[in-house]
Amino acid sequence: MSWELSAEHVAFRATCRSFVDREVRPLVVEAETSRTFPRELMKRFGAAGLLGLTTPEELGGSGTDSLAVAILSEELARASGGLAVTALVSAYMAGPHLVRHGTAAQQQRWVRALCDGEAIAAIAVTEPQAGSDVAGMTSTARRTELSDGAAGWVLNGRKMFITNAALADVLIVGARTSSDRHGGVTLFLVKADAPGLSFGNPLTKMGWHSSDTREVILDDVPVAADAVLGTEGRGFQQIMEGFQLERVALAGMGLGHAAECLDLARNYVRDREAFGAPLIGLQTVRHRLATMEIELDAARLMTHQSAARLDAGHPDALKTVAQAKYLAAVAANRIVDDAVQLFGGAGFVEETPVAMHYRDARILRIGGGTDEIQLEILTKGLVP
Repeated sequence: MSWELSAEHVAFRATCRSFVDREVRPLVVEAETSRTFPRELMKRFGAAGLLGLTTPEELGGSGTDSLAVAILSEELARASGGLAVTALVSAYMAGPHLVRHGTAAQQQRWVRALCDGEAIAAIAVTEPQAGSDVAGMTSTARRTELSDGAAGWVLNGRKMFITNAALADVLIVGARTSSDRHGGVTLFLVKADAPGLSFGNPLTKMGWHSSDTREVILDDVPVAADAVLGTEGRGFQQIMEGFQLERVALAGMGLGHAAECLDLARNYVRDREAFGAPLIGLQTVRHRLATMEIELDAARLMTHQSAARLDAGHPDALKTVAQAKYLAAVAANRIVDDAVQLFGGAGFVEETPVAMHYRDARILRIGGGTDEIQLEILTKGLVP
């Protein structure tokens, strides 16, 4: 057991890296400066087959595995967290809900379009007063008769920090359909042009500058009865299920930020001279690099194991995913911070890529389940 990637996964990583170098990196500076995602890039992702890795072939994907998602996430985040998360949210955080729980009609309408990059999806769960506490959401869906006389629902509420909000063609929205805390949440498909659906201004964020993040406002939004995604009252459980691949992807992003910064720091200390010699000649610098590499390799091994266990249905899969999400996020933040330190003053200016990675990595300890949520998952059962 050497814990190496298979030949297929090594080849896939090379494909991802080549795509990122050719199609993503040239767009980073402009996207960060303009704080916008170049929508045409999504179609390039789709044409390269990068948006349907876990989608069955009959629905337009390639039917591969979660490990491929982790590898893709790492390679994308090496270039930009903002550009990476836009694609990953659509393909691997929102889209899989349609694959797992969509009706044949819902899948036919959306899944292939998402895999091709012709459509973009968002998932609107977080609320101003209910972030980590998903079961505490207060947005509502009540049964109604639509204007055409058909049965349907009307949605009301506010969602906050929603990635891809104004880019999305379809939003997966969580709303309360009964007072049952965990059994009263239902997911709905809401088209971007639905009456009563609107968005706040783009949020000015610390990082992920090139991703679209906004408040989603639901003001008497009518949806048909067939807009329910999955089973009525099972939305909380569906969201928890979806969190697993989401956390693998976010852990992979942490690896990407860390790996890129480690490479940048190595090159910098080889070239930068101080006191008449390259910085790499200082033992304290070499030891810091070695520590960064150890932390990165440990986080990568756990992330890859979590992806493999998730796909295998391993009994400890959820535990391992939580461990990987926590370890990769914390390690990434420590490694990018060390890279800034090794760059010195140069690491504090925007011209140096480590500054962008420093900003982008911080959200990984919050989004997709905070550090504290992961630790709570890991310590359940300890208190009588």
